[in-house]
Amino acid sequence: MTAQLIDGKAFAATVREKVAAHVSKLKADHDLTPGLAVVLVGEDPASQVYVRSKGKQTVEVGMKSVEHKLDRDTSEADLLALIKSLNADPTIHGILVQLPLPDHLDEDLVINSIDPAKDVDGFHISNVGLLGTGQKSMVPCTPLGCLMMLRDHHGSLSGLNAVVVGRSNIVGKPMAQLLLGDSCTVTIAHSRTKDLPDVVRGADIVVAAVGRPQMVPGDWIKPGATVIDVGINRIDAPERGEGKTRLVGDVDFDSCAAVAGAITPVPGGVGPMTIACLLANTLTACCRANQLEEPEGLTV
Repeated sequence: MTAQLIDGKAFAATVREKVAAHVSKLKADHDLTPGLAVVLVGEDPASQVYVRSKGKQTVEVGMKSVEHKLDRDTSEADLLALIKSLNADPTIHGILVQLPLPDHLDEDLVINSIDPAKDVDGFHISNVGLLGTGQKSMVPCTPLGCLMMLRDHHGSLSGLNAVVVGRSNIVGKPMAQLLLGDSCTVTIAHSRTKDLPDVVRGADIVVAAVGRPQMVPGDWIKPGATVIDVGINRIDAPERGEGKTRLVGDVDFDSCAAVAGAITPVPGGVGPMTIACLLANTLTACCRANQLEEPEGLTV
């Protein structure tokens, strides 16, 4: 391995320290505690683990954590009524509805019922539009975390060629907007991109967010490029024993690390940054709601 490892776990710890320090200052100076409400519908095991982790880290940085766990068959009307009450609650500054939702619930309707100022996931159509036009918005957590790590590694991103592999509303599209905002030349590539390997080879920055395990091999990577691997995929690992699995990203780590200048691992790369940025967004939302100075370096 020749690439520098971008340690998302360590970076996320630094972000949480900054959040905790600012939260402590808000309490001392303004008697104000940022509040995050997480709504979980159903009993998806992965979502339950994620929600528990969010709640634990929210409390650890000194914020108020509220969890609403609803039955899988909860009606859309009841879910919307809960969101309406959270929108009106002055002690709640961030609202997150854990996705995916059960099939009978309209995700777009639910997400767009959240007050955009409390939409700490950055998924509300108003925040999408604000981000796309370069205005102040709530920024999706995973792309925000990626941008923080890229800025930390490179300093200025101005003039760099960036390729985002993946065009999802959650990562691919907002990631491209953030990179444009930092004056990169940006290409969004996807499954129908012609000559995809050659497109990726032209990139100084590669953000892989396509959801296919180890899709990007090392011979697609420009020597010295920075590789941000957003993918989290579980694959069979017979070498660990029968029925065992392991987590891999969207890039083939070993071959890419032999060529890249810097790379994020999976696990321990982008993943930890997502929750750290959720906390940062909740803090930012609290500061904006109370017309206070926003924390430096925790938003765009």
